[in-house]
Amino acid sequence: MTSNATSLIELPTDLDCTHLPKHIAAIMDGNGRWAKRRGFPRMMGHKHGANALRELLRCCKDWGIGALTVYAFSTENWGRSIEEVDFLMTLFENLFQIELAEMVAEQVKLDVVGNLDNVPPSLRSAIDRAVTATQDNQGVRFTVAINYGGRQEIVRACQTIATQVQQGLIKSTDIDENTISKHLHTADLPDPDLLIRTSGEMRISNFLLWQLAYAEIYVTDTLWPDFDRRAFHLALLDYQQRHRRFGKA
Repeated sequence: MTSNATSLIELPTDLDCTHLPKHIAAIMDGNGRWAKRRGFPRMMGHKHGANALRELLRCCKDWGIGALTVYAFSTENWGRSIEEVDFLMTLFENLFQIELAEMVAEQVKLDVVGNLDNVPPSLRSAIDRAVTATQDNQGVRFTVAINYGGRQEIVRACQTIATQVQQGLIKSTDIDENTISKHLHTADLPDPDLLIRTSGEMRISNFLLWQLAYAEIYVTDTLWPDFDRRAFHLALLDYQQRHRRFGKA
């Protein structure tokens, strides 16, 4: 979470502290385009994107937002070049190691969701150490989705529930929305109130398909490495102007 940017601890006066989202999800898009526009390699965009994530996490802490879930690497991202995938895996590993001490000090509680069977063993070890070291922290709930797919998550939940039915642990007639929610990666988190997607893309890309059912969606043309506190401030202002009806009149 280390950042060289000036820290604005106080919530901006034009934001209502009683109407902030409890859980924010973010699709961090545009790293490659950010680098291309500057004549940099794509990898440089990912490095600057990591800096933007640090700043957003610190901002959530400073402004009293309890949970942040970010889409770091999808199941589809394996289709990128071997060089880019290897770079991202190494970047994740380094970040979990370098940022661990500060996450502990800042009381960040880390979780990583997705199918980790396919990620490098050294990254799995770094994840295990970071998750274990922060498991009792009481600050921001920071969830990182790596090798994650929303459809795959729902299929896995259904398979687990089907097994429980076969074993006689539950009845098929007892299955409801709450049953499925309890078997998702985010079972102990409230559903996101706000989804932020950068770079202007108008889709959710297989991210938290069940959990985003009633989330407000905020799309900005800002590329992820440029998504700073000011951009986050604008997203929250937009969120506070919405009237969340949840299907009601």
